[in-house]
Amino acid sequence: MALPELGDAVPKRGNRFSRGFWRAVFRLAGWDFEGEIPNLPKFVIIGAPHTSNWDFPVAMAFVFAIGLDARWIGKHTLFRRPFGGFMRWLGGTPVVRSERRGVVAQVIDVFAGQEQIVFGVAPEGTRKRVDRWKTGFYHIAVGAGVPILPGYFDYPRKMVGFGPSFNPTGDMEADIEKLKAFYTPFKGKKPHQF
Repeated sequence: MALPELGDAVPKRGNRFSRGFWRAVFRLAGWDFEGEIPNLPKFVIIGAPHTSNWDFPVAMAFVFAIGLDARWIGKHTLFRRPFGGFMRWLGGTPVVRSERRGVVAQVIDVFAGQEQIVFGVAPEGTRKRVDRWKTGFYHIAVGAGVPILPGYFDYPRKMVGFGPSFNPTGDMEADIEKLKAFYTPFKGKKPHQF
């Protein structure tokens, strides 16, 4: 399937050359895409199943291939020299976990200060198997008043994709169960860890 063209409301990065280069990398690695990206200026992408360190480079190659200006959060210590500039260039946004105002409030502030912004979050919070997802992504979406776009990796098919965007109803438990059910058919690199 052809990689998606982004609508004019979606935040973008790169140029024709950089997108072409990363599309070639993505394709040569054997990956493909399915689904659509909504033409919205702000949303939260959740990415699952997150079972391997390989998820990050696959996701970054995809993001660069389509020219999506997607942000992600990382511990502020990742943004020190000598790699801080590179991490920011990749889309990283530093957060201070020990700050009185929590990470969720910090990210909601980032949303409030931007006309266009997309944030990617791994709801599992780790590559290991968990019984419960972290709920920060949900609180960010509710607090910022933006939809959640479920993104996935399906390693057996080497597919990256998106489901339909989801507007939180306020019933967090029910909404998260619906989102988890969406991921049932997809397999991570290490399926036993999802």
